[in-house]
Amino acid sequence: MRSPSTERGEMYQGGYTGKILRIDLTEKTYKEEPLPEDVAKDFMGAAGFCIKYIFDEVPGDADPLGPENKLVYAVGPFTGTGVPCTSRMAIGAKSPGTGAMGLCMTGGYFPLEFKRAGYDAVIIEGKAEVPTYLWIKNGKVTFRSAEDQWGLMTSDCQQSIRDELGDQNIRVSCIGPAGEKLSKIACIINERRAAGRKGLGAVMGSKNLKAIALRGDMEIGVADPENFEIFKKRFRKRMKDSPALYPHFAKVGTSGNFDNVSALGILPAKNFTATGQFLPSATIGPDALKSRGVGRIACAECPVRCSQMRLAKEQPYAGILAEGPEFESLYAFGSMCGVDNPDAIIAADRMCDEFGLDTISAGVIVAWVMEAYERGILTKEDTHGMDLSFGQHESMVRLVHMMGERQGLGDLLADGVKIAAEKIGKGSEKFAFHVKGLEFPGYDVRGAKAYAVAFATSYTGADHNKGYAIQEIFGVPVPYAVDRLAVVGKGKLTKWNQDWRTAIGDAPAICIFPVDMATGDIALENTADLLRAITGMEWTADSVYEVGERINNVARAFNTLAGFTRADDDLPERLKTEAIQEGPCKGQSIPQEDLDLMIDEFYEARGWAPDGIPSRAKLEELRLGYVADRLGQA
Repeated sequence: MRSPSTERGEMYQGGYTGKILRIDLTEKTYKEEPLPEDVAKDFMGAAGFCIKYIFDEVPGDADPLGPENKLVYAVGPFTGTGVPCTSRMAIGAKSPGTGAMGLCMTGGYFPLEFKRAGYDAVIIEGKAEVPTYLWIKNGKVTFRSAEDQWGLMTSDCQQSIRDELGDQNIRVSCIGPAGEKLSKIACIINERRAAGRKGLGAVMGSKNLKAIALRGDMEIGVADPENFEIFKKRFRKRMKDSPALYPHFAKVGTSGNFDNVSALGILPAKNFTATGQFLPSATIGPDALKSRGVGRIACAECPVRCSQMRLAKEQPYAGILAEGPEFESLYAFGSMCGVDNPDAIIAADRMCDEFGLDTISAGVIVAWVMEAYERGILTKEDTHGMDLSFGQHESMVRLVHMMGERQGLGDLLADGVKIAAEKIGKGSEKFAFHVKGLEFPGYDVRGAKAYAVAFATSYTGADHNKGYAIQEIFGVPVPYAVDRLAVVGKGKLTKWNQDWRTAIGDAPAICIFPVDMATGDIALENTADLLRAITGMEWTADSVYEVGERINNVARAFNTLAGFTRADDDLPERLKTEAIQEGPCKGQSIPQEDLDLMIDEFYEARGWAPDGIPSRAKLEELRLGYVADRLGQA
């Protein structure tokens, strides 16, 4: 194994490799660059590096599917050090699905291998002349033909590359046919882990880049081993003592949230027309899925092993194996589509993994089609004879396949619900569930008001990972307890949630689940302690939090340059004009005046102008004067 003292950039004592790899697909060249120390300090890692380099190097008006868009892979200082649950990384680009900043987080084994290959970030530019995959091993990059892999499903692609290179321990990040066909809901897959949402699979496809294969043996050192062991043991003890992490979460994964969200009365059903009414926990909830369970698997360096392997039992889906379905997939292909068949959901989930489609987007699109069909906007002539009423699970699975192949109606749907609704028209735009073009996750925000602000204002669109309101969903009193139905105070809380979660999860990088369940009350301090011991740099709880705020301001500035305005910080019409009809949240909606109040409060808390543009004063406070200059601020 290569020694960190000889391979890492000289300015870094631990945590970072100190190197960025820049790859030009057009010229088939690559070069290593040093990671500037101020970038490491100000942006920490992973999500911070992605957003920093995309803002600096991708024009706001760039075509997301053009060669001027750049794809950035980045890990954080925690990755590879032995801190539990830190085989995590960010992947970013300008999103084809939204035109906004696109950022995904992913786990598995690929992030750890990426770090061991010797890099904190890889920046991919240009476009390959023919289908290509990159083979990166200990500082050497080879541009290899992907002609044999082009057209393969993601599992077959990964195995084909391992076989071709003669090493079954190679880790591969790739796209499936959906990315090749430039579907704007295509994602990037490693193992069965998705860098989901935002259409980044289409960015790879537009560059004729089928995959990145990695192998490395670099040892990731730490600056202060003695204190590092103390803080790592504290984290592990917190994890062990958590009443939720091992006793519950490890056994059911995120599917356990299905019952919780149902009980709160905010499980979206039948395209948000039957929230509080269609409650299929008895058939597709975590207890029901136990009969399909065939084991658990883990990401690298994770003792929790939350990923559930489930096998479909009944025809026509018997024998299909999926990792999951996770909560969001259960919502998207289950309650959202009015489906209560667990095997159909397993089949749709696995199909998305193989084609490289985002499960949330795919399910929300099918639900929109189902409502359009029931309203008569689409007929059997449009649906190729399929009955696409709510609950028709065989039609749902077939439609997912059509999206993956871009066949028939699937060709229209493969670019997302916003584009599909604009093309179909006839009022279907009013029940297309998205923000900024990104389809809605599994929370009816009429009964969780901070979540409404988070979805409306997130730089990626309706993204459950950007500002997750643990206070409303799980009753966690960090930083304080809240009434989830209250309006006042939710803008300020959302600002905190967005910055906090970015700083303690997406930047270091670490899986947010054990952080929430084990260290929520000390998360900033815990992150700062580990960072000091790992990197040898000075970190405090306040400086950690500031990194999250800095990242979110830069992402907002990029969106401003891309043409987004306050008008885009909005919610689908149904949530503002129609109340939930049944359940604990009966009568709840988010009138425009309430949304305006919360967004005004959010902008004020952020120090932004009333139009949602970051102020020069705030940017200067965050050492981002150059961002203000690019925005043209006096």
